[in-house]
Amino acid sequence: MEIRLLDVARQELDDALEYYNAEVPGLGDQFLLEALSTFDRIKEFAKAWHPYTRCQTRRFPYGIVYEILESEILVIAIAHMHRQPGYWRDR
Repeated sequence: MEIRLLDVARQELDDALEYYNAEVPGLGDQFLLEALSTFDRIKEFAKAWHPYTRCQTRRFPYGIVYEILESEILVIAIAHMHRQPGYWRDR
């Protein structure tokens, strides 16, 4: 199944990359690799988590919130696990 990100989820990913690269050069790149690895895990085990539940990254405090649709996996949020829980529910 293909993974597609909502525009707002893509912006959250970009914001996290920018933040981590500003903190430590190259850390944003490491975050991107972790996010891509998490996307791969979601593709492989999409039904292992409940829909609208986060699949947490391993190294960073982020979860990928997604929904399984008929022909794709839709990423709803790249959510920081310690900020505003459930803020993405209206998406």
